[in-house]
Amino acid sequence: MFQGILIDKDEAGYQATVETIDESRLPDGEVTVKVAFSTLNYKDALAITGRSPVVRRFPMVPGIDFSGTVVDSRHPAWQPGDQVVLNGWGVGETHWGGLAETARVKGDWLIRLPASLTARQAMAIGTAGYTAMLCVMAIEKHGIKPADGEILVTGANGGVGSIATALLTKLGYAVVASTGRVTESAYLHSLGARTIIDRNELSQPGKPLGKERWAGVIDTVGSHTLANACAATRYGGAVAACGLAGGMDLPATVAPFILRGVTLYGIDSVMAPLSLRQQAWERLERDLDIEKLEAVATEIPLGQALTYAEKLLEGQVRGRLVVRVHSED
Repeated sequence: MFQGILIDKDEAGYQATVETIDESRLPDGEVTVKVAFSTLNYKDALAITGRSPVVRRFPMVPGIDFSGTVVDSRHPAWQPGDQVVLNGWGVGETHWGGLAETARVKGDWLIRLPASLTARQAMAIGTAGYTAMLCVMAIEKHGIKPADGEILVTGANGGVGSIATALLTKLGYAVVASTGRVTESAYLHSLGARTIIDRNELSQPGKPLGKERWAGVIDTVGSHTLANACAATRYGGAVAACGLAGGMDLPATVAPFILRGVTLYGIDSVMAPLSLRQQAWERLERDLDIEKLEAVATEIPLGQALTYAEKLLEGQVRGRLVVRVHSED
């Protein structure tokens, strides 16, 4: 028996509750993990509240990532006692996820916990930080260097935006942070942002092309924000899009792409291949300032995740929410 959040849907409607769950109900998988920490991401909050059809099967344990210790394995890569991390692969959507004390998953979905990181630090990074690193890697792959100009980060107070800001700063880039909470400018400056702009500058319908402002963009918002970000990207620049907090639509024109040679990179963290995941985590271990990581993270117990899901969707949370799943860890 173990504690976990269980989402179900029946005649009474959609509900998410903290329950005691029998281990016999765990889904198939070669590796069983004692979960130490998980996180509360935007997608998790949507799943818990039912505001978006994230959950594809019921009942479901949410939580798109976790860190913990292998307790049983039928997979050749893993032995009891191994410290592991999981991000994505549909956990929390189609396969029971990390917001429970025990998880059972496919061995191929796991990566080894980086040697210099604790299980808590790995979840302070979590899927948000791993996604941020994938975005940074896309900007670098495009050939954009710090001397080429400013990098815009939208939704900068959120998990992806906060860690992207810290990473870019450590790598020498000048970051323009867009946020709906300009009152938290001191927080963003502490992460390294040089300039703060109000998200209203980007969130309204704009022109097909704007003044060239930034060499690259990491966008977590979508909709008009992404369209305006593309329209103001410099000639030959790149935009890495990884989120939809502002909507799934993209009310843009082809003008930035055919007149300025702007490249739009789609960043998927869920089904990214193992080699890319390992590269991203190696980079995070090397390039992320741990002191800034601690400033980004807020730890909550499993029982508070339901309440914080609502707060997260209402924009009342900054940075990362680390969920302490096992109280003794």
